[in-house]
Amino acid sequence: MNERQKRPNIVFLFADDWGRYAGAYSKFEGDNSINQLISTPNFDRIAAEGAIFTNAHVPVPSCTPCRSSILSGTYFWETGLGAILEGARWDESIPTYPLLLEESGYHIGHTYKVWSPGKTENAPYGGSRTRYESAGNNWSIFSQEATKNAPEIGVDNAKEILFDETRNNFLSFLEDVPEGDPFCYWWGPVNTHRPWGQGSGKVLWGLDPDQLKGRMPDFLPDVPEIREDFNDYLGEVQAIDAGIGIILEELEKAGELDNTLVVVSGDHGIPGFPRAKCNLYDIGSQVTLAARWPGKIKAGKVIENVVSLMSLAPTFLEAAGEQPLDNMTESILSLLISDSEFEYEGNGEYVILGRERHVAFARSGGLPYPSRAIRTKNYLYIRNFEPDRWPIGDPAGFENTESDPEDMDDMLIAASQWGERRKFRNAFADIDTGPTKYWMLANRNAVEVRPKFDLAFGKRPGEELYDLRKDPHYLKNVASDSDYTEIRNSLSGTLLTVMEEHNDPRIAEEVCRFERSPYIGSPAADWYEGEQNGETWSPPTPR
Repeated sequence: MNERQKRPNIVFLFADDWGRYAGAYSKFEGDNSINQLISTPNFDRIAAEGAIFTNAHVPVPSCTPCRSSILSGTYFWETGLGAILEGARWDESIPTYPLLLEESGYHIGHTYKVWSPGKTENAPYGGSRTRYESAGNNWSIFSQEATKNAPEIGVDNAKEILFDETRNNFLSFLEDVPEGDPFCYWWGPVNTHRPWGQGSGKVLWGLDPDQLKGRMPDFLPDVPEIREDFNDYLGEVQAIDAGIGIILEELEKAGELDNTLVVVSGDHGIPGFPRAKCNLYDIGSQVTLAARWPGKIKAGKVIENVVSLMSLAPTFLEAAGEQPLDNMTESILSLLISDSEFEYEGNGEYVILGRERHVAFARSGGLPYPSRAIRTKNYLYIRNFEPDRWPIGDPAGFENTESDPEDMDDMLIAASQWGERRKFRNAFADIDTGPTKYWMLANRNAVEVRPKFDLAFGKRPGEELYDLRKDPHYLKNVASDSDYTEIRNSLSGTLLTVMEEHNDPRIAEEVCRFERSPYIGSPAADWYEGEQNGETWSPPTPR
């Protein structure tokens, strides 16, 4: 067996803002599952021919720190300025798995988003030398682009143009791989990030928003506007699945599919929805995860262990025959290739996740909302270190409970005007703007909406504990319930132990670095302060 056959290719298909939505998950859920409504044959193929994880979580429900953690195999707070979104800078002394693989003989490359920790040549997937986008980058606006072209050339042809873009970008990468070398590729579509085209789920993918009635999480108002918004997101998920199919097809044509470890996942939950992206609840942290590697991963394997995507870096290195670095978390390769999940030597009982700052202008002064959490199979425990701050950003006047709800149509019309759009965007800025956010703001004082609005947008206590066996939508905080004292103390103790062992600045530093410059300083935060004094320039668009 030659060296080429011994070392697998590593292909990571990692979509922005893609939560735990894929058809393959419907068999693990009840009759009212949202996943029963969508078709993801390519993700489902990977799961059927390999392994599917039913309880995978991101280390941070925010793109840049999540990717920093995945690239380095360490907790996000160990990645310097990579631990925040706006103002992020990559510390090039921190090893990352793609560059480690490149040093060992792999050809590396990416298409679309990883994150750009600087534009230097040796930035981990940030430099132009690793980017393969010669065919374009319109996939980022998939629904807008396809909807625009559909009236003239038809829906199928409009989508095919975008399919060809991903196909040709990937082919340009394959053409660059030196003969005999293994390769490491990252496909990072961002179309599941806002904005997406209103009504596109039905127009492009035939998904009916009315089918979502009665299936929405209990903390979301089950109304037509929000169902349509969610439905359009599911359409973007189906677009991602089509892209996965293209990558698989081209790997097969090249004769490389069965010599490739293919891993598919997303960097956090759905954007623009309460309690999701930027939150430590499951809808923000739980994601799809499936892996295929013939001859190594048993087909049809179901892995129920609680795992973190932070484990992927050491897993990829170990699969390539390299030794993971000592500071990396444990690899999950043994869990993937063993005949039984019980042969896994790692943790598998819990994951630690957290957050600091998402968009810099969410709170006055660019302050973070520091939280850490421990998620086990049955419980979610969250520690909010600054409960006096607004978790989703300053309300910008929308905390008022005295005014009558504004008319939704008028509000959406107003939001198309720059001045009003800025106002609505500034309010609770850690929720991406879109129809759901507008609807919640417009109807916040309606009797049936206010409890859900307060649950999602209001301030939170220092401790939260949810018994997921009884409360799968994490609606009832039992942290102060005496029946759960032992559980709360145990989870809190484990969480603090991990934070101590990994020098989390939240408890390791007298004045936490995340409360100081440069972590709280950025042009966006400066803009926020300036706008309070009548300045009018706009902040950068967060991703």
